[in-house]
Amino acid sequence: MFDGGGGDTPTVSLTLYTDAFIIRGTILTRQRRITDILNTADERFLVLSAVTSDEFGSRGETIRAEFAQVNLASVLFAVADTTVETLPELRTPKTPAQALISVPPFKVTGEIHVLQGHDLRAALTELTGKFLPVTNAAFWSDVLGEARQTAEIVAVNHERAQILAPHVYADPWADVGRSASAADTGGSGQGAPGTPGDPPPWPATDVPPPPPEPTGW
Repeated sequence: MFDGGGGDTPTVSLTLYTDAFIIRGTILTRQRRITDILNTADERFLVLSAVTSDEFGSRGETIRAEFAQVNLASVLFAVADTTVETLPELRTPKTPAQALISVPPFKVTGEIHVLQGHDLRAALTELTGKFLPVTNAAFWSDVLGEARQTAEIVAVNHERAQILAPHVYADPWADVGRSASAADTGGSGQGAPGTPGDPPPWPATDVPPPPPEPTGW
């Protein structure tokens, strides 16, 4: 996990969100990015120190521990509480794209970063890391009642995520409103039947002739 170099190993504060817990703690690592901490872990877990674990729900418990082993497969996303500037030589030229990431029961919005010169469809096929960075991020859970929070960067578990980019919100009541409007106008949008200005029910050339006068009376 360490990338070499002398001196003391830095301590990074992390918050890990699972589908049941919020786990806060610190980790010793020389990695400078949260995604590198998660993606280059030697094992399928992280060992955190000075841990606080909060269970979701109104009756959720808070547990404190000196150490904790957290299974990375259970992590929906992670937030680095310690901001570390990325070295210039570690930066790859990329273009930000707005995205909505669903990691049930949470949603994350922000910018994913794709290779320059690639269209978005092709760029999404190149997002292959175990944990993907989302910058200028916001996250929340309506299901769990977790309020919206923001973070400079969120690392999302790729295997638990559905990425929508670009995305727009559809009004679920839009069709209902249009249907009600059409019903009020008889379906034509031009007023009630028989009002002045309405087109005739038959084109002039197709109007049937009047019935013949009855004979034999």
